[in-house]
Amino acid sequence: MPESESSKDQHPELQADRGALPPHQRRERIRMLVDERGFVRVSELREAFGVSGVTARSDLDALEAAGSLQRVHGGAVPAPTTGAGIRPDREASFEEALAASVLPKQQIGVLAASLVSSGQSVILDVGTTTLAVARALLARTELTDVVIITNGLSIALELEPAIPRFTVIVTGGSLRPLQHSLVEPMAQTVLGQVHADLAFIGCNGVDAERGVTNINLPEAGIKTLMLAAATRAIVVADGSKLGQVHLGRIGALTAFDTLVTDADAPFDRLTPLRDAGLTVLQPGIV
Repeated sequence: MPESESSKDQHPELQADRGALPPHQRRERIRMLVDERGFVRVSELREAFGVSGVTARSDLDALEAAGSLQRVHGGAVPAPTTGAGIRPDREASFEEALAASVLPKQQIGVLAASLVSSGQSVILDVGTTTLAVARALLARTELTDVVIITNGLSIALELEPAIPRFTVIVTGGSLRPLQHSLVEPMAQTVLGQVHADLAFIGCNGVDAERGVTNINLPEAGIKTLMLAAATRAIVVADGSKLGQVHLGRIGALTAFDTLVTDADAPFDRLTPLRDAGLTVLQPGIV
């Protein structure tokens, strides 16, 4: 007896896998996509390979078990290949960075947020460390009348529940999907018309001689604008970024008032920064 249309519809997940590539070929292509893009979503894999969500997640699980990638919420990022203090050879995606150095970023976020007072204006740069600052600010329910200017869409959405305690201003500009950030053109229009009390600026490198740098030039340019638009600039960076130098220069070390880093940041990398005149704040360290 031929299978009825109704019985076919009873297993839509299985139907989605018909005509799909063999698993080994599909997984190799998925691995290449993750390496190329820095982050892929389960929904993208379903559409690209004509498979079900169950199959896509199973492929990611198998690739993670083989050490080819790392699973994160909603998808996957490349497997970690660099240890602490080793210079990365490419820009990590927002999701990839979010899965790394979670505790240090939480420490930095809480300490950095403690520097903000009610009534102040704050620039929050894009990034996962500054996202931790945003979350810590959100948790400080006693804060009121704080204006926050950001070029990070993830940060703006994170702060939305704080409205109307906080006023959240998004710079505008061209969207960079890798970081969910807004860059030129148009971002300068907003940043050129404001002056904030504090700017929390993320980066990929902090070096005593070369200053504060970033791996991506368009974002480095926005960070420089933020630096110029604040009375006090604070660089937020975990210990793995200390002593590193990257392509895009944000500013000299002397342009920054303070470094907020994590409790385990290497002492030998902090010493030259302190000697250069930078104030260093670490959790639990006076």
